[in-house]
Parts: sequence; C-alpha cells; structure tokens
Amino acid sequence: MMPRHVAIIMDGNGRWAKARDLARSEGHKAGTEAAKAIVEKSRELGIKYLTLYTFSKENWARPKDEIAQLFNLLTVFLKKELLNLCEQDIRLNVLGELSDFPFGVKQVVAHTIKKTQHCSSMTLNLALNYSGRDELVRACKKLISSGLREDQITQETISENLYTAGQPDPDLIIRTSGEQRLSNYLLFQAAYSELYFTDVYWPDFTPDELEKALADFTKRQRRFGKTGDQI
Repeated sequence: MMPRHVAIIMDGNGRWAKARDLARSEGHKAGTEAAKAIVEKSRELGIKYLTLYTFSKENWARPKDEIAQLFNLLTVFLKKELLNLCEQDIRLNVLGELSDFPFGVKQVVAHTIKKTQHCSSMTLNLALNYSGRDELVRACKKLISSGLREDQITQETISENLYTAGQPDPDLIIRTSGEQRLSNYLLFQAAYSELYFTDVYWPDFTPDELEKALADFTKRQRRFGKTGDQI
C-alpha cells in the first residue's frame, strides 16, 4: 500500500561533496536536483503529501556564507519550478517560521504558496526554519491564548494547531546518509511513523532509491498498538 504522507530528512550534501573534493555548495546544489527528482517521482506515484526537511532552526549555526548559498538555492529552485509545480498540480506549503528569513526569500516563498494554493493533487511541505520542539511550544501557546479549558486540550486539539494541521501524520520517514535519528523533526507527528534509514547521501538518493524505501514500507505491519492477529 502506498503511503499517503512521506517525510524525508535530506542529509549528506556536505559529505557527498567532500568525498568528491568539491565545495559544500556543490553538494547543496546537487541536493536540490535530487529534491526535484523526488518531488516529481512522488507526484507520479500518487503520494499525496511529501515533506522535505529543508532548513532547521539549528542550521542557523552554520557559516554565514553557507546559509546565504542555501537561501539562494531555495529562491532559484522555487522561481524555476513554479510553473512545473502548477502544471503538476502540486501545492507548496511551509512548516516553520518564515519571519526570520531575508525579505527576498520570504517574498519568493509567499509568491509560490499563493500561486499554487489551488493545486490539489499533491502537497509539498518544505520544513523551513523548523523545529519540532518549537512547533509543540507554539501549539501550546495557541491553545492557551484561545482560552481552552484543561479538559479541552487533547491530542486532536494539539494536532489542529501544528503546522501540519489538516494533514495525515507521516506514514514513512526517510533519512539519508547513514544517520539514524529524527533531529527534532515532526516529533509529535512521528509517533507511529515507519522509519527508513539508508547510507546513501542525499544527492545520490534517486527515484530508484525512493522506490526501494517504498518497497520496504510495504513489507511492514503497522499495528498501532494492536496485535498482529488483530490487523
């Protein structure tokens, strides 16, 4: 069965570049091309929601020139792919706080979101300036400010105040480059997600690699607390 929602931690751009004696920026550039191919393949396969961990709050600790390169790649990617997103009926959505980004980046992101808001075949979530823990704090603050009583605060009301409100939780979370951790990614939503780790660096994560992950997913038995006999 095809997962409705796939989330990916796109890891290993820098190590991919280092292994080839290239600048880190070349790794990020290659990673952008990999992302484009995975978005198109996911749409082709009928995946309804694809979430890509694009820039975490922790990434602000990186060198300033690398951050500038990442922002430039993001804006170039969105400008270049806007027509393609519309033609493929893919809606862009952002998980995270855009307010900290440079004005030009915010403009391009907002423009792409507006132009694709009518699209309905697939939702592409970009986790930008994202932190799973901060997302939960933000949701709690919204619940408090809305005046809800203690007995009205449930898993459902928390879910309704996350960035992913109205979307199913990820069925499958993929992480590339051999690391095996969530790194503050979709912590609430990942409660029952299947996890798939691969040693492949993100720039080398081709549509064929995605299909391997999906094939592995189809072999899993998702019990959600029940016994195998109950499924």
